[in-house]
Amino acid sequence: MSTTSPAQRTGVRVHVQKFGTSLSNMVMPNIGAFIAWGLITALFIEVGWLAELGIGDDPDGWVAEIGGWGEYAGGGIVGPMITYLLPILIGYTGGRMLYDTRGGVVGAIATMGVVAGTEIPMFLGAMIMGPLGGWTMKHIDALWDGKIRPGFEMLVNNFSAGIWGAVVATFGFFVMSPIVTFLSDRLGDGVDFLVDNSLLPLTSLIIEPAKVLFLNNAINHGVLTPLGSSEVLEDGKSVLFLLEANPGPGLGLLLAFMVFGKGVAKASAPGAAIIHFLGGIHEIYFPYVLMKPKLIVAMIAGGMTGVFVNVIFDVGLRAPAAPGSVFAVYAQTASDSYIGVTLSMLAAAGVTFLVAGVLLRAERGDGEDDLAAATASMEAMKGKRSIASSALGGARGTIERIVFACDAGMGSSAMGASVLRRKIQAAGFSNVTVTNQAIANLADDVDLVVTHRDLIDRAKQRTPSAVHVSVDDFMSTPRYDEIVELLGQSGAPQGSAPQGGAHAATEPEPEPAAGKDDGSVLASSAIVLAGTARTRDDAITEAGELLVAAGVVEPSYVAAMHEREKSVSTHMGNGLAIPHGTNEAKAAVRRTGISFVRYAEPVDWNGKPAEFVVGIAGQGNEHLGLLSRIAQVFLDEEQVARLRAAGSEEEVRAVLDGVRA
Repeated sequence: MSTTSPAQRTGVRVHVQKFGTSLSNMVMPNIGAFIAWGLITALFIEVGWLAELGIGDDPDGWVAEIGGWGEYAGGGIVGPMITYLLPILIGYTGGRMLYDTRGGVVGAIATMGVVAGTEIPMFLGAMIMGPLGGWTMKHIDALWDGKIRPGFEMLVNNFSAGIWGAVVATFGFFVMSPIVTFLSDRLGDGVDFLVDNSLLPLTSLIIEPAKVLFLNNAINHGVLTPLGSSEVLEDGKSVLFLLEANPGPGLGLLLAFMVFGKGVAKASAPGAAIIHFLGGIHEIYFPYVLMKPKLIVAMIAGGMTGVFVNVIFDVGLRAPAAPGSVFAVYAQTASDSYIGVTLSMLAAAGVTFLVAGVLLRAERGDGEDDLAAATASMEAMKGKRSIASSALGGARGTIERIVFACDAGMGSSAMGASVLRRKIQAAGFSNVTVTNQAIANLADDVDLVVTHRDLIDRAKQRTPSAVHVSVDDFMSTPRYDEIVELLGQSGAPQGSAPQGGAHAATEPEPEPAAGKDDGSVLASSAIVLAGTARTRDDAITEAGELLVAAGVVEPSYVAAMHEREKSVSTHMGNGLAIPHGTNEAKAAVRRTGISFVRYAEPVDWNGKPAEFVVGIAGQGNEHLGLLSRIAQVFLDEEQVARLRAAGSEEEVRAVLDGVRA
């Protein structure tokens, strides 16, 4: 009999979360448009407050459906918004997620094809055609990347996007629209079946556990919002907007911890309840459920109760409530639904409170609830630290020591630490230390660890009690700003920088970069202004062979650079990659040195452009000062422009040596 291993279950969960996140990420940036449409619907449809103004769907202010969803009389605004504006926004966002603005444009064109080929609001089609348009455009562009003659780039780019947009739009019209219409009809039939048979409360059996696994946004905005929006156009409101967004169950759970909880969980519950119910941040109660998984029974009971009351009173919202705050819920409540919506929130909170209270009272022992561990588990599942969850982390204490860790502890971590250190000091937290280490050397005595996202599991094994933050762009990631915000929330010390010590926040004295081939860190022979590599692996080899030729490393070090790249990308962001060897390859380093290669056509580095490749080999901390200067250079657009325009090795060296640590 075969069994599923914990690793396999984790992999499945991660893939489901990623898929759900991709769906919600297409809708969430456009929630403002959904809210605007909901408000216009509330004001100007037939039963709206200002229907007599006549801009709802026809000059008389009445919905005039002729032959289906897509055909509207007059110059109305409600129908065209849901038929065209909202799906095209979703399609554009989906394409842009995969291929920036160019992918967004093609995604919007592709979405228009599926929109024009059907008579229902095509949200599901937009979620398919938008990413498909962006993804295919990206791969088509890759076919002639670097092969277009100078001066013809704009011509080729414009016509290729236009031609391919026409192709995918035609595909959407003739092929995808019938398929998506069928799928939408079946989903609608499923919802109708649940409603007609009074089974809608059973959705809580899926929704409430999924919320705790961070599929709340995927379910709400990826599935319920499109279906609910279609119902609003027909009925003026939809109960589907309340299936996930009802804040009642979460409030009831937190009230139960306020009364029956223990320790940190009991003390933190009042603040969490305010953030959840008034602020609409539902994820703040997830650690309480993860801490005691049996409480999911209380959440399901409360959720089902709320849905049951909504069905009994035939209530609904006119648009999504985002975030799921009581204020957002009331703002979108249909005019005939205020009593039912209020009762559903109260009933859901009450039932959850009673069931959770019984479960908490039934526990034996006087030990405190381990909320900190549950919060860490929540953050591990989500893949990042939540600002809201920091309110639950009082047990972690003040953050004073930060370590930026990588595989070898000498390249990407050193550069990332330099960038993060300056941000932290600029924010006034000069008593917070930021150092860099190899993951193998981490000890569980630090407050916060920053790693590349591919290394976070290894780092957590070494430092289970620390806060962990993962990044994939070492130069300009927004996670650094979140860390600065987190320092303020944790009460990190402010003041003058410490003087010396093993974890001092000061950077090592920079090594001089000037010199020829006389043993300097950056020798003239290790600078190439016109690299010949066209792939990432060839670029690594090119940078590594320059280090070998300069006498910095032994030939075996180049293989270690490739091995290092297999574990985690050395792309730093801002067009810079810094390939270097593994920690085990330090024995092949004869002396500290770097190589510098510039490419006229950026190299594709795991999907990111690398215009500058800096090979690194270091002994001890000798190279850290130069890495600090490199980080400063690539955060300064003017300095990057100087490197891009440099016509000699001396000019490159002058730039790298011109920005002092």
